[in-house]
Amino acid sequence: MATDIRNPRVAVPAPPDEAQWGRVTTPRTLLSRALSVPLILGFTVFLPLFVAVQPGDGQRDAAFWLQLLLTMYAGARLSAMVLTSRRKLLQGSFWLFVYMAMGVAPLAQAVLGRVPTPVVGPRYDLTTAIGLVLLGCAAFDVGVLLARHRPTGRAGGSQKEKRPVLAHRRRLQLLTALAFLCSAAFIVKLGGPAVFFSSRQEIIAGIEEAGVSNGDGQAGQALLRGFGTVPALLALLLYTRWLITSKYARRKVSVIVTWGGLALLNLVVNNPISNPRYWFLTVMFALLFTVFPVSAAMYRVALSMAVVVALLVFPFADRFRYDEKNYKPVETTSFLEPMALKDYDQIGMFANTITYSDSGPGHLYGRQLAGSVFFAVPRSVWAGKPKDTGVMIGEWMGTVNTNLSSPIWAELWVDFGSLGMGAGLLGMGYAAARVDRRYAKRATRRSPPGSLISVVVPLVAGYSFILLRGPLLQASGRIAIAALCLALVATFRDDKSARLR
Repeated sequence: MATDIRNPRVAVPAPPDEAQWGRVTTPRTLLSRALSVPLILGFTVFLPLFVAVQPGDGQRDAAFWLQLLLTMYAGARLSAMVLTSRRKLLQGSFWLFVYMAMGVAPLAQAVLGRVPTPVVGPRYDLTTAIGLVLLGCAAFDVGVLLARHRPTGRAGGSQKEKRPVLAHRRRLQLLTALAFLCSAAFIVKLGGPAVFFSSRQEIIAGIEEAGVSNGDGQAGQALLRGFGTVPALLALLLYTRWLITSKYARRKVSVIVTWGGLALLNLVVNNPISNPRYWFLTVMFALLFTVFPVSAAMYRVALSMAVVVALLVFPFADRFRYDEKNYKPVETTSFLEPMALKDYDQIGMFANTITYSDSGPGHLYGRQLAGSVFFAVPRSVWAGKPKDTGVMIGEWMGTVNTNLSSPIWAELWVDFGSLGMGAGLLGMGYAAARVDRRYAKRATRRSPPGSLISVVVPLVAGYSFILLRGPLLQASGRIAIAALCLALVATFRDDKSARLR
C-alpha cells in the first residue's frame, strides 16, 4: 500500500510490480481461472482415462495402474504449470516431458500391448521402473518445496540483490563472428547448404565422409555439429533480445543486418530437416520465450499446445530422418499406435536398464556420469571411456538400432541406485525452482537488453527435453559449447562501453 499525497491518511493500492514473479492480475488472468477446471480435468482425468479405455491387448496389472497414476499425477502438475501466474519455464518443460514421454505415450503402449523398443526383462522390472519414475517426480516436487524456504540472509531484511550478468557488446560481436566462421566451416565440410535441406541421413553420411566420426567415437561428430549450430543459435537469441528491448538497436542498421544474417544462417544449420526433432524443439522454445519474455498468455498457450503437438505431430515429424528410399511412413487409423511404435521408449528403456543392472553389472557408481562430463576425451586416449547408456543397454539387448533413449531417471539410477536417483531429482527440482524465480524477476521489460538470464533460461528449458530424454553423453557436447559461448560474452560491467544500448 502507498499513501495519497493529497491526504496522507488515505492508503491507496500500490502499482503492480512487474518484477515480482511477473504476477499481474489482468483480464487474461481472470480468463485462465475460468478455464482452469476444464483444463485440469482434461489433462488429469479425461485424456488419461480416454487412453486407458481404448481396446487393446495390454495387461491390466500393477504396471498398468501405476502407469495410469503416473499420467494423472503428471497431468495435475502440468495443469498447475499452465495455470500459474508465475512463468516457470524449467518446471513447465519438466512436467510437459513427463506427461507426454513418461505418461500418456507409455499408457497408450500399455493399453495396446505394443512398444517401440522391446522390454527384455520380467514384468516386475517394468513395474519397478514406473514406480521409480513416480518416486523421482515426487522428489522433484520436494525439491521445489524446499526452494521456497530459504534463508533471507540478514535479520529482518532480504538478501542484497546480486548484480545481473550481462552480454558484453564487443564480445557479442566476437561471438557473432565465431558463429559465422564455425557454421560456414560446418556447411563447407558437408558439401554446401543443399545437404542441410535433404535429410538427417545425408547429414550423417556427410559427417562420416568428412572423417570426423572415426570408429565408434562420437566426440568429433558432436564437436562439429555443436560448433556448427550452437554459437549461431546463441548469437541469434542475443540479437533478438537486443532488438526487442532496445529502440536504439531497432534504429541501428548494422544490428538489423547482423540479425538478418544470423537468421539466414540458422535457417540453414538449425532447420527441422537436418536436425533431430528434440533439437529443433529447443530452437523453437528458446526463440519463442526470447521474443515473448513477459507474456503469460504465450507461456500458457505454448505448454497447452505442446501437448497437442506431441500427440498429433511429433510421432510423424521424422519425415526427414531418412531419404526417399528408406523412409517408411506409419499407416494407422488410431492416434495411439504412433505413440506405441515411434520414439517414446523412455519407460521401457528404464526397465531394460534395471534388468541390465540386475543381470550382473550392478550400479556403476558415477562411471556413466564421468563419461558424459569428459565427453570430449577421445577413445584413443581413454580406452575404457563409457559408451552412451542407451547404446550400452542396446548392445546388451542385441538390438540392431542402438540409438536408444536413456531418461535421466535411468542415468541416475544406473550410477547411484534409488537413493541417488531420488537425490538427483530433488536437486533438479530445487535448482529449477530457484532459477525460475530468478528468471521471473529479471525477465521483464525493464531489464537491460543484454540480460543473459533472459536468453539462457528459455534455451535451457528447451534443451531440457534432450537432457531428460537422454542419453547424457549425447547431450553433453552442445552443453559444453554453449557454456563456452556464454562465458565469452558474459560480464558484470554495466558501463557505456560494455553494455548493449
